[in-house]
Amino acid sequence: MSTQKLYAGVKLREFRTRIGLTQKDFASKLKVSLPYLNQMENNHRPVSSAVVLALATEFGIDVTELSQGDGERLVSDMREALADPLFKGDAPPLADLRLTASNAPALARAFIELHRSYRQTHERLASLDEALGRDGAQAQPSAWEEVRDFFHYCDNYIDAVDRAAEHFAGQDGGLKSIRVAAVARLGNAGIRVQFEEAEMLRRYDAQKKVLTLSALATPETQTFQLLLQVALLTQNALLEATLDLARFKSDEARAIAKIGLGNYFAGAALMPYGKFLDAARKSRHDLEALSTRFGASIEQVAHRLSTLQRPGAKGVPFFFVRVDQAGTITKRHSATRLQFARFGGACPLWNVHRAFETPGQFLRQLAETPDGVRYISIARDVTKSAGRYGAPVRRYAIALGCEVAHAEELVYANGMDITRAEAFEPIGISCRICERTNCHQRSVPPLERPLEVDPDQRDVLPYRVG
Repeated sequence: MSTQKLYAGVKLREFRTRIGLTQKDFASKLKVSLPYLNQMENNHRPVSSAVVLALATEFGIDVTELSQGDGERLVSDMREALADPLFKGDAPPLADLRLTASNAPALARAFIELHRSYRQTHERLASLDEALGRDGAQAQPSAWEEVRDFFHYCDNYIDAVDRAAEHFAGQDGGLKSIRVAAVARLGNAGIRVQFEEAEMLRRYDAQKKVLTLSALATPETQTFQLLLQVALLTQNALLEATLDLARFKSDEARAIAKIGLGNYFAGAALMPYGKFLDAARKSRHDLEALSTRFGASIEQVAHRLSTLQRPGAKGVPFFFVRVDQAGTITKRHSATRLQFARFGGACPLWNVHRAFETPGQFLRQLAETPDGVRYISIARDVTKSAGRYGAPVRRYAIALGCEVAHAEELVYANGMDITRAEAFEPIGISCRICERTNCHQRSVPPLERPLEVDPDQRDVLPYRVG
């Protein structure tokens, strides 16, 4: 069995410089020739076992320091950066990346840092877009925005809460059994559950220890609210510990986040991670099939799919968004490279806006963002009735999608030609940070881009983006 050759020229040279030896003296102590040492330091030859032994005995070096761990990490980071559609064409061969990591690690780190700065600039533009969108351009984000960003930067996955919910759900799962388990758990705490024909979904009387749920709500909504109350009453220590780690800036943000964590627990208990991930893969992420299987609404299923980011057991990285009829984003999360506008509405070219025109149907779309990344997206309207005639009806549209590389794992990709470039519609994030110069739906000019205005010419837009 062959062993992997050890090329550690950079570390060998750094160590020699650190102890202040010339190549000639260093070679003498290692009992090798000067040309041989020079070749090792320039990675033209591997470090031999005799040299490794001499380094350990003569200088007391921990030979594990010569391992290629740092180099492999640099290679991995460079490969991740080069996967960005910013770099068009074929990626450099793996051998070239390893050679760069070994012979020029400083250059590799500079490249990685440059790419990181590029991505941070895009994030800065998104933040600037948000600041400009706020009335009066408030200096500090609101409590609601602070909570939204907390879940965003956690990848919408809270491991401790997710595992606690999965443990609570046990092995049975399903709407009926989880509902029985929730009522029993509350009963053990001396809390009685009752139903009333009221528009308020949930009301808990701590003095009487009575939980009242709306009899007008759908069964999945009733169960979700029941599980939410279970989280608030029986998982309080866990929720509070999670909130302590988040370090919110205001009591209001902390209170909003606690409800968010309770909602997270409810969704994770209704759709336990392991069972849900397995069912999602087997059904090829069929939202209707999963809705029936777990007794959850289409929106609950779509949102849960976007949270499957458990280390070591990740699902397809989805984005999830909900918009109202005015186009304002009311929920958003992305485990993909797609980032939504932090303020205001989504791109009008996105199919989520057309979902209101076709109630009860899934709309499919192949889309490409300005950075060249291609996605498959499904959208559908969501109607939330108060359960009686004359009551206000809330209407939203939701969208769920992933990068087209995962299309084969979606039943919704059946019959779609993902190989044809013309099949992908150009969409953006927000007009202020979208760099497309020829979009017929542009509402405002992009940030930090010069404009050309010619009074003698008029195209789709009254200006040209420089």
